[in-house]
Amino acid sequence: MSGSSPKSKKISKKKKNVSNYDSTELLHYYREMLQIRRFEEKAGQLYGMGLIAGFCHLYIGQEAVVVGMQAAIEDGDQVITGYRDHGHMLTLGMEPRGVMAELTGREGGYSKGKGGSMHMFSTEKNFFGGHGIVGAQVSLGTGLAFANSYRGNDRVSLAYFGDGAANQGQVYESFNMAKLWDLPVIYVIENNHYAMGTAIVRSSSETHLHKRGASFGIPGVEVDGMDVLAVKEAGEMAVAHARAGKGPMILEMKTYRYRGHSMSDPAKYRTREEVNSVRAQSDPIEQLKQTIFEAGFADEAALKEIDKEIKAIVNDAADFAKDSPEPDPSELYTDVLA
Repeated sequence: MSGSSPKSKKISKKKKNVSNYDSTELLHYYREMLQIRRFEEKAGQLYGMGLIAGFCHLYIGQEAVVVGMQAAIEDGDQVITGYRDHGHMLTLGMEPRGVMAELTGREGGYSKGKGGSMHMFSTEKNFFGGHGIVGAQVSLGTGLAFANSYRGNDRVSLAYFGDGAANQGQVYESFNMAKLWDLPVIYVIENNHYAMGTAIVRSSSETHLHKRGASFGIPGVEVDGMDVLAVKEAGEMAVAHARAGKGPMILEMKTYRYRGHSMSDPAKYRTREEVNSVRAQSDPIEQLKQTIFEAGFADEAALKEIDKEIKAIVNDAADFAKDSPEPDPSELYTDVLA
């Protein structure tokens, strides 16, 4: 599609300054991103086998965004997002078994198998859901921030949404209220360049989404969402801003999804060359791997061992999901408000 391809950034040959990080931190970020990718790859396999029904939106390629932002917040801060949510849940510490079981509609899932991909929550982990209605989570995340402000509890909420949701009306209503009352909310726009199948240049008159809050007085920053360390540093700055009572901030994460919008999307609106180019030049996991090697924090054998451990966890989650029974029909009448 002419004029719609994202400009991918080549991996810098210059050694990154990692003086502020130790091996434990970088290997943790590597493990977290790799767990998301292996989990999503397995979810894709289960979908192909017919074990996951309905929609399934994979996060492959965008792992650095949620891992970097999670590193910037504290226990008690809240997260809410859209339906591309499996990575957010795993990074928050929700069990891979419970997430996979929910995807497959089994009673061992976080919503007892009744919600699937779009309806998982964990009050224990302060995850307020991946929401199926485009943009709905933005107003809900703003409401979480309002509650925090009202209670004076020093908590911050992260409201994730995509470039497609950025054009929804409730987003701007939320921006207005958030700045009017200086609410402690960070709007994380995961700009993966395509709203379902429509390139951002075809759907948005202003494609620099971090500028969308300017008329409300909300500062915005564009971030390399393929670099977990850049995300973490931007996240820490935004969190400090919000926690200090200065109000909301917008972080536009320039990222990319390798798969289609959902598993049922053939993604014919972009070329294979475009996807392969981003993977080769900007893959978040490969970039961090090179940084780890350059810093001398681990060798190839050590990272292969991490991959082996993660694959075992993911395979265990898939086996648990397959073995977990479907919900009893009586569950249709539980957790329902009348």
